[in-house]
Amino acid sequence: MSYSIDLRKRVVDYVENGGRIAQAAGLFQVGRATIYGLRGRTDLRATKVKRRKKKLN
Repeated sequence: MSYSIDLRKRVVDYVENGGRIAQAAGLFQVGRATIYGLRGRTDLRATKVKRRKKKLN
């Protein structure tokens, strides 16, 4: 399940306005890796995975 666009915008705005990533992670209950991933994106909408590889054939 992906995070809502509204939540993504609030997290990115918080960090861009001087908030720390660790504080944002605790405040919004998202992982720090998620915040690092969102910071570099221009489009915050969820991406679709076209095809996943199977573990076993």
